[in-house]
Amino acid sequence: MDVTKEPHDLENTDCQKVSQVLARVGEKWSILIIMLLNSGPRRFTEIRRAVNGISQRMLTLCLRGLERDGLVKRTVYSVMPPRVEYELTPLGQSLTEPVIALGTWARDHIKEIDAARAAFDGTTDSP
Repeated sequence: MDVTKEPHDLENTDCQKVSQVLARVGEKWSILIIMLLNSGPRRFTEIRRAVNGISQRMLTLCLRGLERDGLVKRTVYSVMPPRVEYELTPLGQSLTEPVIALGTWARDHIKEIDAARAAFDGTTDSP
């Protein structure tokens, strides 16, 4: 990355790569999974139960993407029946502070956001 450019410079040649990373870590399911795995390894079914509203397919895709990006490690235990656990890698752990801060901010401001949405929806015309 060119250090002479500002981090928010949209002309930066790395902008596409940064966008791809932000798309992964900014996706709502990824944020919730990272927040959950911050407390330690979890099995697939534990994650699915804890992340309200996620489908099995979406959880699978999200975990694969996080694993591909080096944020989550998948461990398969050779027992009967097979057991699989997911945990944050050191890179994933480094992401927990900003992700938890974002989740906390959302929780702390949800009433204000709901009020703003209601006000907006009440003042706009339907298309």
